Amino acid sequence: MRKPSPVIDVARRTLQIEAAALTNLIDTIDARFEASVTAIYACEGRVIVTGIGKTALVGKKIVATLNSTGTPATFLHAADAIHGDIGMVQPNDIVLAISRSGETAELKMLALLTRQLGNPLIAMVSRPDCSLGQSADYLLLAPFDREADPNELAPTTSTTLQMALGDAVATSLLALRGFSPEDFARYHPGGSLGKQMYLRVSDLYPHNQQPVVRPSTSLQETVLEMTAKCLGATAVLEEGSDRLAGIVTDGDLRRLLSSTTNLVRVTAAKMMTATPKTVHKDTLAIRALATLRQHSITQLPVVGDEGEYLGFLHLHDLVREGLV
Repeated sequence: MRKPSPVIDVARRTLQIEAAALTNLIDTIDARFEASVTAIYACEGRVIVTGIGKTALVGKKIVATLNSTGTPATFLHAADAIHGDIGMVQPNDIVLAISRSGETAELKMLALLTRQLGNPLIAMVSRPDCSLGQSADYLLLAPFDREADPNELAPTTSTTLQMALGDAVATSLLALRGFSPEDFARYHPGGSLGKQMYLRVSDLYPHNQQPVVRPSTSLQETVLEMTAKCLGATAVLEEGSDRLAGIVTDGDLRRLLSSTTNLVRVTAAKMMTATPKTVHKDTLAIRALATLRQHSITQLPVVGDEGEYLGFLHLHDLVREGLV
């Protein structure tokens, strides 16, 4: 029988303590929370988030989340603030100060300076009766019974709650602003999430060659066109037109060779897939990917507003962009 592991026991106990504290945090979301979020929403400047020690690190994460969801925010270290950097706080800004005890000397001094400047102050603290909480205009409460480490000293439960409460503020603001997936994409244009919202087929297919044959094109010429353009397929356009009659893929060639011995008179028309799946040039790339997956294919002919053939979108294009 396996002996109990103190490592596993401590790890599980840590998560149990923090999970219980997070569950209890739900009950603190009340009128005070709503007032704090409403004040930030009404703010015409930035949210100046401040803290010291571990809460400074939490503050930086909250700033990043706020900025990425449409609420302008910046971080101000509490120690730097009382040594000159308080000058970065402008008249229209609102200050969010994070502290476990609410009694840290630097944050108490910063609260005094903030009030002298006339800026609204939100305190994220564990107790409403602490000095920082008493001096604040708004309260975000993150109460907890104990830290999760065995000695009940290291900031663990408290910072977990602060981080979660910051997420709750950011997502509440997101809902108030009507922040859409398209808005999110504008703030994350370089990531795969952003690309899902803005990258379109028209951004990808022009990089590929445009293989074309006609229905009367011979088997040999069709194979040469597919080989030269390196896409594993070619469009078959109607005679004298730029509209698709069908496509010929590597799979079509294999099926032809397995079922026919007389290849002399074979033309593109005899081996093509008529009325193939297509994609409009303005379709989101992520939707084109869904079509490829649904039909277990690797390329799609791209068409324009009048149904004209423009080129091919290949699965590799989507892989290259990190969508797969």
